[in-house]
Amino acid sequence: MPARFKWSFISDERLLDTRICDLPIRIKGSFIEPHIKRLYSELNDRGIRFKPHVWLSAEWFTPDGVPGFAIPFYLAHPRLMKLERKFMREIEGGTDVECMRILRHEAGHALDNAFRLHFKRQWIRTFGSFAQKYPPSYKPKPNSRRYVLNLDAWYAQAHPAEDFAETFAVWLKPKSDWRRSYADWPAYNKLALVDELMTSVRDRRPAVRDRTRIEPIHTNTRTLAQHYRRKLAHRRYYRRGVADDLLQKVFSTQRLRKNAARASTMLRAARPALVAAVSRELGMERYTVQQILRILIERSDHLKLYVRGGRRDALRPARWMLARITSMYGQGETPHLPL
Repeated sequence: MPARFKWSFISDERLLDTRICDLPIRIKGSFIEPHIKRLYSELNDRGIRFKPHVWLSAEWFTPDGVPGFAIPFYLAHPRLMKLERKFMREIEGGTDVECMRILRHEAGHALDNAFRLHFKRQWIRTFGSFAQKYPPSYKPKPNSRRYVLNLDAWYAQAHPAEDFAETFAVWLKPKSDWRRSYADWPAYNKLALVDELMTSVRDRRPAVRDRTRIEPIHTNTRTLAQHYRRKLAHRRYYRRGVADDLLQKVFSTQRLRKNAARASTMLRAARPALVAAVSRELGMERYTVQQILRILIERSDHLKLYVRGGRRDALRPARWMLARITSMYGQGETPHLPL
């Protein structure tokens, strides 16, 4: 670790030449630390003694069979978060809400590994085979109520393992009131099974207790420049494509007026009218349109978009955009949702 690493004076060029293993970062004292503590507190509140171990790595991931998960290194320092946004146009897990959603999701994977839950018959009967091969991409069904909603893009539909982790995340979230919210959904049975499984492991020591850390940052000798070249090559179309392009046609990446409203604020305020209009125009369930609009609102926040003129002037193009994207989902066109 360099003796003098003055973040405020380091240019992007010099920072990009730095090896990841040489970054003077750690979880303690960082943005991510209070969120991990909150996760552990939520587990305690549910009576679950098990706490997944965490470490810094290049990405979010839970290795197969490991009762812990990796957290991307950029969340350990504001300067690195700024660099992440510059290259990836977003910071995955960079807000309090999104960070907790992902932590609960990864905790679900870790707990599944710790207690080997995916080998249980009722797990397989409810979620499917854990051994099922991950597809290179997936086409979600926005109107399906067989899956819960936590992360963007109906991620529970990607694989049985993700279905369990997403269901666990919804179950764990404080005040989620899942019994009422999902009462009329087939996904309710999945939540009920998670509740049953968690009752069975409360106060129990896990079957798998090793503290393995896969690809921790101290072993990563790539420079940040190499890291982002690799990441951009693999994720060029991830969370981008049609939706982001249309959002940036309707809204602006710059605040053109001092009192210009955030695009997300405008979309939230107009949500009832937009959902009703697009649902009527396309003949689709309001539920489907609501979920697509929720994703667009979150993408608007990530991209830091603003209304170009007055809110009333933005309503018509916003409706056009929502109808266009909803129509594409309805036809199974999801080129911007690869895994």
